[in-house]
Amino acid sequence: MFSRRIFETEFAEALEEELKRRDMTVRELSQKTGIPPATLYKIASGERDPRLSTVRRIVGTLEPQEGRFIAVIAAKFLLDEIEGSEIPVEGEPVRLKGYAANSIDECITAAVEARKEGAAGVICAPVLASIIERVVDIPVAILKPEPKTVIDAAGIIARRLERIRKGGSLP
Repeated sequence: MFSRRIFETEFAEALEEELKRRDMTVRELSQKTGIPPATLYKIASGERDPRLSTVRRIVGTLEPQEGRFIAVIAAKFLLDEIEGSEIPVEGEPVRLKGYAANSIDECITAAVEARKEGAAGVICAPVLASIIERVVDIPVAILKPEPKTVIDAAGIIARRLERIRKGGSLP
């Protein structure tokens, strides 16, 4: 994958390898990216380091994303309820894509995976948001449960406590 390779070696070398692998010329890449051929020739030869915006255009062309989406990192039962949902962003539908996770490690891994897959943003539990914001360079928002959800959960705990007091055990 080109976007990974550019961090393992010099950009010019990674670009040359990728163009060779795709049997693509610098001129063809120029046509696809809108970057002047002279600029790409200088970058490909190592004569000039690319600007970040140039790197993004090249990577975006060589590794097109599967479409804009927002990653939702949560337990599977919640993801099943939102699967296939879309919200409008700048007039275009953006789908919600679920990443099931049940531990902090799984949540961090899911956020990194979502970013690599092209997520436009991440939605996660409040306790994870500050960690995830340090790991990915995309917007992060928190899941905020409705008060009724918290009251329902408290009711479950109350019923379990009653069972314990009556000599039962936790389910």
